[in-house]
Amino acid sequence: MSPTNTPASSVFSAPGHVTFLGAGPGDPGLLTLRAVEALSSADVLIAEPAVLDVVRAHAKAGVSTPQLAVVDDASATAGTPEIRTPMSSKVVVNLVMEAARNGKRVVRAVSGDPGLDGNAGEEMLACAAEGVAFEVVPGVATAVGVPAYAGVPLRDAAGADVRFVDARTADERCWAEVGASDATAVVSTTLDAVAAAAGELVSAGRKPDTPMTVTVAGTTTRQRTWNATLGTVAQVLKQAKVLPSPEGHQPVIAVVGERSAAAQREQLSWFESKPLFGWRVLVPRTKEQAASLSDQLRSYGAVPHEVPTIAVEPPRTPQQMERAVKGLVTGRYEWIAFTSVNAVKAVREKFEEYGLDARAFAGIKVAAVGEQTAASLVEFGVKPDLVPSGEQSAAGLLEDWPPYDPVFDPIDRVFLPRADIATETLVAGLIELGWEVDDVTAYRTVRASPPPADTREAIKGGGFDAVLFTSSSTVRNLVGIAGKPHNVTVIACIGPATAKTAEEHGLRVDVLSPEPSVSRLAEALAEFGAARRVAALEAGEHVARPSERRPGSRRRRTT
Repeated sequence: MSPTNTPASSVFSAPGHVTFLGAGPGDPGLLTLRAVEALSSADVLIAEPAVLDVVRAHAKAGVSTPQLAVVDDASATAGTPEIRTPMSSKVVVNLVMEAARNGKRVVRAVSGDPGLDGNAGEEMLACAAEGVAFEVVPGVATAVGVPAYAGVPLRDAAGADVRFVDARTADERCWAEVGASDATAVVSTTLDAVAAAAGELVSAGRKPDTPMTVTVAGTTTRQRTWNATLGTVAQVLKQAKVLPSPEGHQPVIAVVGERSAAAQREQLSWFESKPLFGWRVLVPRTKEQAASLSDQLRSYGAVPHEVPTIAVEPPRTPQQMERAVKGLVTGRYEWIAFTSVNAVKAVREKFEEYGLDARAFAGIKVAAVGEQTAASLVEFGVKPDLVPSGEQSAAGLLEDWPPYDPVFDPIDRVFLPRADIATETLVAGLIELGWEVDDVTAYRTVRASPPPADTREAIKGGGFDAVLFTSSSTVRNLVGIAGKPHNVTVIACIGPATAKTAEEHGLRVDVLSPEPSVSRLAEALAEFGAARRVAALEAGEHVARPSERRPGSRRRRTT
């Protein structure tokens, strides 16, 4: 049998190809490997507005992304949030088919799983009718993924029955069947309609004290879950001050049932209990520098926002760097020491300019100031001979650097490519160990351009929950280009010198890293967030993010 969905005679003449792709319930990490592969080869990406950002990140540059929603002009009045109205199913079918007829590889992305999306089914039938080849890439269904992230298993060891209900289309017969059973009910509805759905289940026979959970923005860092019962859900949401509000039409997943483990959610809530869950954390570093730090922050539940505070430019007089690189090739140096990722980049660019590659380092010992710099060298094809075993700094590098020995070291010279504003610590230390140092300016650091206006407003207005300062220059530059962070923002500094600079700029330092390492700095912030969460829970308070507080005066510094 032919594995395709079209007659064998038309397979090779069929224009284009369509992939119906499930983008999951919201967390970008829930995309499947097959989904990422399909996205990377798409010519046209047609995605629901809710998942466009999730899938577009994996599409190739220049991919066409037709919009599937239009702005409701009637709502676009001053002070009213922009409302986007989804296009009709017929319009979307026409978009998909037009692209396929033109021979394009089309990815049609929907929330959750395509098999549970009625519109996607209609579009598949249109493809089949015209002989357009298509495939389906399943995704994590919203009704399954959201309870998992809320810490609500749908079945117990006895294998309880599970019923899925879409409250928007459920009729009286559906409610009666679910209400008369003891199955766990997973109800897809909206925030302002969840109480009505609970009422339907009670009317159909469920007890009012049946446990219930309600989750909004599931699997994202905006997720929030409330514990209630069928009889108390309206009161719980009212006390939480989420109704009535403009958010009332937000989709929610409600789980109802004695055997759904809803009553044990406090013990099973692994996602919302992360130490920095939902925190917007400002990382004043370039995207390249911040990559691993941002990944670490995400693992704690935070939402990192990278804002470059410095820009890297070539040295004003490149001749010194050119002579040093030529000396590297001709055997002038015993060692080359890299004190930053930018130094590696500067040397690599100069190598490429001369048609050189990593083989030019043959016979030369290579040192890196820390793990990130070492990783950048490995990416270049060079494995460092020396990385500090202790503190990742110039001082730490000197601790492990061998003294010059004329018997074992045929050459006594070290090439040190660095920034124009670097300190002299490493140079002085190497000279003290008996080495000659060619201290070369490989790049200049200048203050970056100011971030966008909305970012500046968030910094000054308390829109960020925390900011991580990794050097004194990041403090000075951020304040210079964007203003001083609001006093509700948690200030975390990598070391005493950075903390002193922050305090000199009128900032209260809440978190001080025990070691001068960006990884330990992020870990220290997570520990601060965890302690703050425990204190709120012990006091019986809602675990609020720092940005949700607007105190009238600055809090006193605590140790």
